[in-house]
Amino acid sequence: MGAIEFTDNYQDLSTDMGFQFKFNCERCGDGYMSTFRPNTIGVVGSLLRGASSFLGGALGNVGHTAYEVQRAVGGPQHDAALKQAIDEVKPLFKKCRRCGDWTCEKVCWNTHKDMCKQCAPVAEEEETSIRAEHVRTQVSNDLFLEENKRMSEKGKEVAEKCPECGAATLGKKFCPQCGIKLSAGESFCKQCGVKLPPKSKFCGDCGATVEQS
Repeated sequence: MGAIEFTDNYQDLSTDMGFQFKFNCERCGDGYMSTFRPNTIGVVGSLLRGASSFLGGALGNVGHTAYEVQRAVGGPQHDAALKQAIDEVKPLFKKCRRCGDWTCEKVCWNTHKDMCKQCAPVAEEEETSIRAEHVRTQVSNDLFLEENKRMSEKGKEVAEKCPECGAATLGKKFCPQCGIKLSAGESFCKQCGVKLPPKSKFCGDCGATVEQS
């Protein structure tokens, strides 16, 4: 049997009962599994082990040795099964002539450039990805500014001094020190933290309903 062409992007799932291989795309990691092919030597070994339960176990001991398992999985039958698996799965992959990676044709292959998308990105996909990243960054920045503004206003609310005794009001409606009712105008939106004008029913920044005291 001649050389078997493929790279290390596969997993050997073979056991003494049969042969099966899993091939992965070297770009996205997805892949395909070859058809399971029974191992005739492994089946014989299984029958021998089954027979041993009726004959006192002496016959089955041979089938349990590491040598027997290796002999059942390895050898020409294994190589033939691997070649069959490659012939089955290989049409689903393309080898990039620039980087040499085997990539899945369905997702990671640029058919127009005859190269993988890592070496020859598709302009429309890259533009969409960059725009999406820009939107995520913009939203993150907006949320940061809003939260920063809310915390700043909240800090001012907490630091307000009681006009009667000068104690910190801690954002309360009544002074924690002397108990007087504080100015109704010093209220903040519970949704976004913006300071509200006196007698506001709705927040002018976020539209949230203002709870009336």
